[in-house]
Amino acid sequence: MMSKWQGSAAICINDKNELLMVLQGKPQEKKTWTVPSGGIKEGETPEQCCRRETFEETGYIVSVKERLKIKNGFIGEIAVEVAYFSVSRTGGQMQIQDTDSLIHEIRWVSQEELLHLELSFPEDLSFLIAVLKTEKNEGVERA
Repeated sequence: MMSKWQGSAAICINDKNELLMVLQGKPQEKKTWTVPSGGIKEGETPEQCCRRETFEETGYIVSVKERLKIKNGFIGEIAVEVAYFSVSRTGGQMQIQDTDSLIHEIRWVSQEELLHLELSFPEDLSFLIAVLKTEKNEGVERA
């Protein structure tokens, strides 16, 4: 029987249209960038997981606005399903408090910077760029 891993990811954009990202990786691994994310624990909803993982990885308290997409894929024999949520920061302050010591840096990233980062999930790049463009168009900077 094939096992399935389910997780949640947070898309958090600040008022400068920068995306909240974390540099992650095990000590012996190459470190790569991703949005705050992680696995759903038993009894947890995807939204609760999204809030918890964001807080654990960044120190920020967020509220979930909407589900943006579900990404399905495989890592080896394991089916992977990740729900991406648009979140807004409601409190907390930037600090790494990840108990697994997998997070090495937290950064707000512009669309331009995003193009030059080594991503944990390169397949997410076009989606992340599209979200940043959408947010910018809905923001105050409309010409």
